[in-house]
Amino acid sequence: MFWSGELIARTAPIRHRPAAERSPLADRAVAAYVGLAIGDALGATVEFMTPREIRAQYRIHADITGGGWLRLRAGQVTDDTTMALALGESILRHGAVDAQAAAEAFDAWMRAKPVDIGNTVRRNLITFRSTGQPEAPASEHDAGNGAAMRVLPVALACHGQPAAKTIAASRAQAHVTHHNAMSDAACETLIFMVQDFLAGRDALSVERERVIPLVERFPVFAWDQKHRDNPSGFVVDTLQAVFQSFFATETFEDCLIDVVNRGGDADTTGAIAGMLAGARYGLAEIPRRWLRGVDELTRVRCEKQAAALIALAGA
Repeated sequence: MFWSGELIARTAPIRHRPAAERSPLADRAVAAYVGLAIGDALGATVEFMTPREIRAQYRIHADITGGGWLRLRAGQVTDDTTMALALGESILRHGAVDAQAAAEAFDAWMRAKPVDIGNTVRRNLITFRSTGQPEAPASEHDAGNGAAMRVLPVALACHGQPAAKTIAASRAQAHVTHHNAMSDAACETLIFMVQDFLAGRDALSVERERVIPLVERFPVFAWDQKHRDNPSGFVVDTLQAVFQSFFATETFEDCLIDVVNRGGDADTTGAIAGMLAGARYGLAEIPRRWLRGVDELTRVRCEKQAAALIALAGA
């Protein structure tokens, strides 16, 4: 691990008993959504910092404290979580993933003046306002992580659906702002990984069946033992950092601490890692201090939307 054997004081993870009305599948979906918000809030504090700067200021950043360049309240989330929630609401209103509904939801989200917004997202939503077309033009320059960070509602709403339908749904939402082959491949890999973990599959088989084919198709996604520190918003940098942390750790907490202390686009790497780790480990393995530390209204919205999207998939 990057903290070189240093011990971190840990609180015992909360041991949830699934709500009576919540299936084991829905409980794991909730963990993925809450994990996304926790990773976002944790990573936002150190976004755009280098690992050396993080060590100098925090030694190890392991608590949800707010601050950072956005001067957030403790527990406040950024565009990673709020765009996912906007997309999820559009899916529930429409009854399916729909490009026009997603574009309108993202446009309304931007008009509400979010705390943060990526340049590619802003540019293509402004284009949508003028053209009414929900699909941005294909562009080799739009391989950022802005579509990948918000894929969770698609993964939940399409759970149990044929792969072709899931891929079409992924691209419907992604192409509103990011019409790019590498972005598409990243989004689809993450969606299928989440769905595999919701089904209880182990990490080794998921890596073999989802991540290795991604690398075979796009070798640029390959990673080695050298840490991907200070990852940028380029979707390749993002997934390399997330996969290094995710597959090298064995708990939700270790995964998120590892990835956000790499700095860079830490709210997004934290959100994506939190989504995957939540689906993999379940709600019971998320530390109590993080469940209490994330903004309560956001956490409740994530819980309710996760359950509703899984119910929609089942219907």
